Amino acid sequence: MRRFVLDTSVFTNPHCAVQFGEDPLAGVQTFLHLARRSPAEFYMPLSVYDEFRRMRDLAEMAADFETEVWVRSPRRFSMTIPAEILYEFIYELRGRIDRGLRIAEEHTRQAGAAADMRPELIASLRERYREAMRKGLVDSREDVDAVLLAMELDAELVSADEGMRKLGNRMGVKLLTADYLRRVMENLGAGH
Repeated sequence: MRRFVLDTSVFTNPHCAVQFGEDPLAGVQTFLHLARRSPAEFYMPLSVYDEFRRMRDLAEMAADFETEVWVRSPRRFSMTIPAEILYEFIYELRGRIDRGLRIAEEHTRQAGAAADMRPELIASLRERYREAMRKGLVDSREDVDAVLLAMELDAELVSADEGMRKLGNRMGVKLLTADYLRRVMENLGAGH
């Protein structure tokens, strides 16, 4: 039986969520309909589920969601990961901090030359700094929980998050491109 660990991006990333429908809540209902017909199991760590509920009002469908998606956290205290993963993470983080500092220095020089702190300069600094520091990097416990749960369950990680996919790949986790989830669910359901 195939198992899938879901990230919020399946339902909140506009590029991915549209596969289930234009309206966000209708999209969740479409997912639930397909999940009922699929022989697969779907999981979401509690931290990810809490984050998802902050992003989407699931009040009317929370029980249906929890019927189809197992809410379960990884057993963090009994899992081990290779030390090399930690070393790679620290090395990458240090490089990102250095890039972020160079961006901040560049914008500070531009601001000094501009005589006033223009809002567009601050917006540019924020965007470039965020891009340098966060893109492609696991940066939340929710992200780590999803990757670890997929590893523990030998499940497929379904996420559009580049950092999660990169870490999952390094750790040997099976990956499913989030854009393909609906088609995979339909293909699995067609066999039953």
